[in-house]
Amino acid sequence: MKKKFKMVDLDCANCAAKMEDAIKKIDGVNDATVSFMMQKLTIDADDARFDEIMQEVVAVCKKVERIARFSCKTGKGMKGERLL
Repeated sequence: MKKKFKMVDLDCANCAAKMEDAIKKIDGVNDATVSFMMQKLTIDADDARFDEIMQEVVAVCKKVERIARFSCKTGKGMKGERLL
């Protein structure tokens, strides 16, 4: 499953690169990109474990930048989901 998340409070490009590298190492992640300029995370991960994988993604990202958060984005608008 491929999903896009809007990132909130991502403050530096180096942190985005560290997050991307760490996310790609998580078991079940097929691909991931973290764009500092677009403030966006795109992740392709195993459908059956997606929620579990996203919990790991959040934990990894908080180790890099504690204030960064994510909001699920689908299509052209924001979907009313909680920030992760």
